[in-house]
Amino acid sequence: MNLRFKAKLILFFVFLCLFLLLIQGVFFYYLKKPFLSFLLSLIIIVPLAYLISNFISRPLLKMTQKAIQLASENLGKELHVYSHDELDRLSKAIDEMGVQLRRKIEEISKERDYLQTVLKGMMEGVMMVDRRGRILMVNDALRDLFALPSDVADRMPLEIIRNAELEGAFRKVIEDGKSEALELNLPSPGGKTFEVNVVGILSSPEEKDKGGKGMKGAIAVFHDITQLKELEKIRQDFVANVSHELRTPLTTIKGYAETLLQGAFKEDVAYQFIQVIKRHSDRLTKIVEDLLMLSKIESKEFQLKGEVILVTELIHDVLDYVKEAAEKKKISITQSEIPSPLSVEADRNYLEQVFINLLDNAIKYSHEGGKIIISAIEKNQWEIQFSIKDNGIGIPREDLPRIFERFYRVDKGRSQELGGTGLGLSIVKHIVQAHGGRVWADSQLGVGSTFYFTLPK
Repeated sequence: MNLRFKAKLILFFVFLCLFLLLIQGVFFYYLKKPFLSFLLSLIIIVPLAYLISNFISRPLLKMTQKAIQLASENLGKELHVYSHDELDRLSKAIDEMGVQLRRKIEEISKERDYLQTVLKGMMEGVMMVDRRGRILMVNDALRDLFALPSDVADRMPLEIIRNAELEGAFRKVIEDGKSEALELNLPSPGGKTFEVNVVGILSSPEEKDKGGKGMKGAIAVFHDITQLKELEKIRQDFVANVSHELRTPLTTIKGYAETLLQGAFKEDVAYQFIQVIKRHSDRLTKIVEDLLMLSKIESKEFQLKGEVILVTELIHDVLDYVKEAAEKKKISITQSEIPSPLSVEADRNYLEQVFINLLDNAIKYSHEGGKIIISAIEKNQWEIQFSIKDNGIGIPREDLPRIFERFYRVDKGRSQELGGTGLGLSIVKHIVQAHGGRVWADSQLGVGSTFYFTLPK
């Protein structure tokens, strides 16, 4: 490489020296005084040297300012140095460095924005820690899930989430580099359950070259599986309950059939055995029919045939279905004053099924000579609220949230004696929800129960 700038500096110093000698010689020739000649020569040469050095050093000053701007992340505008030496190439290199730095900063900013957008859009909670196990960041979802304070940076996970297993998982991942998975149960009032996956953040090649060991941090992702756990429990209960419900009549049918096959056909009890078999077969048929109805309601192909129905007319028709069962127990069924023009748009067959199931339950669990009251009111301008109230045995408060589950029984022995399938209230819930309504119950043990449901007007 041709060092032109170096040659300029050498020529500059040589020129100054020769010029100084020339000026000093001229003054000495005319003044004949060495000291005065030297002093006058300095007075002339110093300003000239300053001007020339300023001209030469100006590009260096510009490049110094540009370097300071780059160091302070203020990229500024491009640097133009009009020179035909090393300074020209150096200025172009600094300009190119500034362009590349600007591009890198823009790329990093975009990636940061993408990452923040992803983290904000995630339903799962995310926590990142450094190699010391101290928190670097958490996303908004984790703040909401655990009600975290605003300032959690540089704190230990154990300080904000009281779980030693989570702290140990972070430490193990950072040291060993292997992913960890754990189930986190919080003893909070909500009793939430989380599946936590912890993975390590790999060290950069530069850090490894410096002798860095393990991971430079770890990330934990929190999946809220509370609802999945609840659904799993409901599924397990459903399988256990349906197995029990089917096993009881099947065992009875099998036992009586075997007795008949062993020679009881000619005995007097044969007719009674056949009656028992028929009764339990009917119960099995009813269970299967109810299960098929639930499956139909929950299917995507299920469609309601809506029509305008007068409420008073609907209740009058439903009472004919349950009249015989109510008279056997001497139970009076009355309806509160219902406005005659009150009507709903619904599927008549399924809505009748809702009333029949609720009234059948009220009759079964009411004492002999009890009372049942049916009412319907305009709750607001959007919906009509129906209620069926009895003064029967009531339901314990702790069982109320689960009475609409399939095969859930408050008193299993009594329910089986009364011939229920355990699916009636579940069918009611699904039909009402299919119409866009809500269903719930209120009860007091030993006093009675009231079942409510709403339908859109």
